[in-house]
Amino acid sequence: MHRLVVVGAGFGGLSAARTLIGKPAEVTIVDQRNFHTFQPLLYEVATAGLESGDVAYPIRSIFGRADNVTFRFATVTGVDWGRHQVSLLEADPLPFDSLIVASGATAKFFGIPGASEFSFPLYTLTDARRLRDHILRRLEQVDADPALTAEGGLTFVVVGGGPTGVEVAGALAELLDVAVRHDGFRFNREDGKIVLVDGLGRLLTPFKESAATYAAKTLRGRGIELRLGRMVKSVTDSCVELDDGEQIPTRTVVWAGGVTVDSTIASRLGTPTGQNGRLVVDADLTISGRDDAYAVGDAAAVPWGPDPADSGRICPQLAQVAIQSGKHAALQAINRMEDRPTEPFRYTDKGIMATIGRRAAVTQFPGGTLVRGTLGWLAWLGLHLLYLIGFRNRIVVLVNWSWRYLSWGSGPRVIVGDNLE
Repeated sequence: MHRLVVVGAGFGGLSAARTLIGKPAEVTIVDQRNFHTFQPLLYEVATAGLESGDVAYPIRSIFGRADNVTFRFATVTGVDWGRHQVSLLEADPLPFDSLIVASGATAKFFGIPGASEFSFPLYTLTDARRLRDHILRRLEQVDADPALTAEGGLTFVVVGGGPTGVEVAGALAELLDVAVRHDGFRFNREDGKIVLVDGLGRLLTPFKESAATYAAKTLRGRGIELRLGRMVKSVTDSCVELDDGEQIPTRTVVWAGGVTVDSTIASRLGTPTGQNGRLVVDADLTISGRDDAYAVGDAAAVPWGPDPADSGRICPQLAQVAIQSGKHAALQAINRMEDRPTEPFRYTDKGIMATIGRRAAVTQFPGGTLVRGTLGWLAWLGLHLLYLIGFRNRIVVLVNWSWRYLSWGSGPRVIVGDNLE
């Protein structure tokens, strides 16, 4: 039986494995976590809108009834191409005939001094829980000692003006509102300061200009300060310094400034890489120089399509790209198993969206049609519920969102970490 290993259980890895259910192959999914994380909603966990379990689902439960798909809880350390083995940390190597690398990406700090040490990335469930506990501790500390406000205790700096940065900034504003209105905190809401920093002159660069203008206006209307066209020069445990010399006292820096494949397993395969360390792949998504391995999602420089007009065009690192490329790679692996020719990948753009907070979002459909405000927010809610894995998770998230909309006071604002900082 053909042995096919899928490295990573994100959107790309799950899409590939689902495509292979019932096919003539022994499929093994390897991941260092035993659950799939719905990354688009991590900011909700970080800002106490949802519980961790609402955005995570056990991998074994997803494939429990698939006879030819198994899960291996392990950390991948490398690939021995000569022996056709995936090397695992503190475990025997895993042999393969075909390999699909869907290992994702990590936060990119651009070599900015102090950024990796003193800021909070938002890419894993651990990141989100750590940030949530940190934010809630800041609120408790300032409530006990209002003098900490002058030292940045209630100042939150968000680095990155893409969808994640915009969503985090909007959610932080709502969290501060709820903390004062419903939780009995005695600090002045006006002392709570949220600053969004981005090196470009506008927000949401993948969107149309009108969407960026709407997002900026909405954020400013909710008391969020924008520092556009400004670069972060350094980060310390008490301050963010910008390239124009401005220093922002703060104890909380959320890093949403980009991602990279460097330091992930994709950077240790010994195969060609491109921008941000993404694996170079051929038109059918085989890793350059290999006919037995594929790379998908954030880990790969996925080509947009075979049309001459798309020559050299690389897909963005989005969930839809991961889902579509994961499925395509699995289908091509099947083609090779059955001695059929492979086909080039072609990305189908299904649009992009970002929420700015309560009843405010932008949804941009293929072709440029833009929906914003309440209608865009409802579209955002519906699509995220559709792609969220697990019926229980969908129901819980729907109920939480509905109750929060009606009551304003709900949300798991509990500190669960043992680190007292």
